[in-house]
Amino acid sequence: MASRVIMPKLTDSMEEGVVVKWRKAEGERVESGDVLAEIETDKAVMDLEAFASGTLRKILVPEGTTVPSGTLIGVIGESDEDIRGILAGAQPSAARPITPRPSPAAVASPEEDKRASPRVRTLAREHGIDLKAVKGSGPGGRIIERDLEPFLTKKEQPTVREVPLSQMRKAIVRMTTQSKAPVPHFYVTIEVEMAEGLRVIEESKKALPSSPISINHLLIAAAARALRQHQGLNASFAGETIRLFSSIDIGIAVALEDGLIVPVLRDCGSKTLAQIAEAERALVARARGRDLSPEEYTGATFLISNLGKFDVESFIAVILPPAAAALAVGSVREVPVVRDGRVEVGHRMMLTLSCDHRVIDGAVAAQFLQTFKQALERARDL
Repeated sequence: MASRVIMPKLTDSMEEGVVVKWRKAEGERVESGDVLAEIETDKAVMDLEAFASGTLRKILVPEGTTVPSGTLIGVIGESDEDIRGILAGAQPSAARPITPRPSPAAVASPEEDKRASPRVRTLAREHGIDLKAVKGSGPGGRIIERDLEPFLTKKEQPTVREVPLSQMRKAIVRMTTQSKAPVPHFYVTIEVEMAEGLRVIEESKKALPSSPISINHLLIAAAARALRQHQGLNASFAGETIRLFSSIDIGIAVALEDGLIVPVLRDCGSKTLAQIAEAERALVARARGRDLSPEEYTGATFLISNLGKFDVESFIAVILPPAAAALAVGSVREVPVVRDGRVEVGHRMMLTLSCDHRVIDGAVAAQFLQTFKQALERARDL
């Protein structure tokens, strides 16, 4: 006995479907459970299985056609079976057009129904998108879900709250724009073993619990030592000349609630580690208290930005004129290292030096970092 193949209702919300592809051809033998066709619903493309065995005698709905659920789309029967009665009864149903459904938003015309899948038309109705304004990028100009994205973006704008720039943020805008745009930056990265530096810090906590040495203090002292040996980095571009500074004035980036300030520790080249620590603590405290005079946060000849306490492994810093270099410091990490053929736990820190190529060349930057690295790895001598 002949079996009707109808457009199923594969989901609760499915009212119609598209025959995407017939997997069996007219005249081909099918068994119950074989996949007859791929059907596109409002949610996905799903397989339509045969419920009877026999021959696919007739395909009534071509590929790419949209029909309501319940529509006869094919007939399975024996090769010599008379199916004219089934076909005759199916003609009115198969031939009737799809009636557009009313919607508070845009409604697709019959022509647009042919160009869009049920899922696309559902989305269009939900978001009030007129499919006549949508250009299809699918086969034959078919409207696919991706084509609606520009319209969805326009209609789903998030709430925006504008916050006026603080004076500090305005200054940061001016300084960074003056730096990053015209200054030709390049970057050099090196890894430093921090085991001895950490021991120095721990020992200072026991000896001076109220004012211990910090990583920042070691960084400033190591930078001062390296800058004394590589004076070309304690410099500034000045148009037709390069200025070489006799005083090593190191700026330390300090994050505040509404921005960043760079207080400057003056004449670091003549200070001991203890003097650097004492001066840095006082300077940063005044910076956090908004109690710095202009000369205390301008004119750095070298910059250090340390994001290690935020668990940042590595980053790059923007050079702030007049300096020609800025050092970005990452966190100290426990990592496996190989020593004498054995794997041990090491404490490593990534340093990235940003350089103004008008003043500094790559080889000079690498030599500076080597000196800096050696100073940190011999922190007890700082």
